[in-house]
Amino acid sequence: MDLYGTQKVNEKGHLVIGGTDAVDLAHVYGTPLVVYDTALFRKRAAGFQETFKKMGIQAQVAYASKAFSSIAIYELAAQEGLSLDVVSGGELFTAAKADFPRERIHFHGNNKSYMELNYAFDEKIGCIVVDNFLELSMVKEIAATRRQQMKVLLRVTPGVEAHTHEFITTGQEDSKFGFDLKNGQADKAFGLAYDAPYLQLLGLHCHIGSQIFETDAFTHAAEALMEKMQVWKESYSFVCTVLNLGGGFGIRYTEEDHPLEPAQYVAEMAEVVLELSKSWNYPLPEIWIEPGRSLVGDAGTTLYTAGSEKEVPGVRTYIAVDGGMSDNIRPALYNANYTAAVANRMTAPHDTTVTIAGKCCESGDKLIVDAKLANVTEGDILAVFCTGAYTYSMAGNYNRFPRPAVIFAEEGQHQLVIRRETYEDITRLDLSLQQKVRKES
Repeated sequence: MDLYGTQKVNEKGHLVIGGTDAVDLAHVYGTPLVVYDTALFRKRAAGFQETFKKMGIQAQVAYASKAFSSIAIYELAAQEGLSLDVVSGGELFTAAKADFPRERIHFHGNNKSYMELNYAFDEKIGCIVVDNFLELSMVKEIAATRRQQMKVLLRVTPGVEAHTHEFITTGQEDSKFGFDLKNGQADKAFGLAYDAPYLQLLGLHCHIGSQIFETDAFTHAAEALMEKMQVWKESYSFVCTVLNLGGGFGIRYTEEDHPLEPAQYVAEMAEVVLELSKSWNYPLPEIWIEPGRSLVGDAGTTLYTAGSEKEVPGVRTYIAVDGGMSDNIRPALYNANYTAAVANRMTAPHDTTVTIAGKCCESGDKLIVDAKLANVTEGDILAVFCTGAYTYSMAGNYNRFPRPAVIFAEEGQHQLVIRRETYEDITRLDLSLQQKVRKES
């Protein structure tokens, strides 16, 4: 069984994450519990940054925090010198609570509200990635009214389709995101932004999808954006100083996944930009990227406690855990696949086929179908790997289940960074029905 980051098996046969026994963590904090191997996060961040440095390219590596948002992860990203990609007022507020350097915050989203945009101006963030004409008009108006400068990128759809799940492709022409690069929308947006006195147009942005394993789609996108930038240079003598190529770099969830090392994605994209800049005599732009899943995905492991067992003779055996689609919606939403192990018996043969079911009242609440595990008994701790991205951030209170606790573990130390929700937390926004006063006849 392949392990991730600092994970190993100790002399007790227990899974160890960040130098700490996972079974002990489950006993201390309860389950479900999301454990982040922060050393792996740091390693991934350094890998992206060092690749650019070795190539002599000015760059910003922005953590795409929709993958997992919290004060603590923002603080960790700041420690590692990362920038930050936020997509809502809520994520921006969290970044402010974490005192993340405002000049390194980039604000995304396809339907930013007037209130959210004003908030971005209040916080004096580093850049707004403009997604559509309505937003562009609002940003221009707010900047002019406040007489406040704002840096902007134009998000474009380059017409590149990546080989990934249809729900998480975003770079093709039929997308809710961005200005189309081929039908004149991007040129019109350029004119509007270029003429705005309080906007500083930095350049172009694209994001072609998520969980992508090959580099061809990234290099084609880089070529498409560089070609448009060259046209604007020739036609308007305008030079884009920033080229943001987004994220979407795949990770390994199961043995069937074969992602490249993060550095290889970066190197091949950057090489295209270097070559085109040289051949066209185009000033080399600063390259920005936005890894999210590839920073936190395989750094996260969710621990569950096994409960009931149901055998359907000749069909399958179900093992239920104390979580499910309420803390990890991806299997139900995307048919996403995961790998699991019995954390308290890692050295036992994992040769029993079972289906790990959640406790939500939905037949589709299955975390892993036909998982290979050691023989599971009630009370065992199950570890589901690579749950660091798009799990807690997409978690909900279906069936009024509380969201799990989240901890960071590194070098034998562990720290609670999000406490477990309580029943009181779940009901605190509820209001009692106001009874009508019956009038006396």
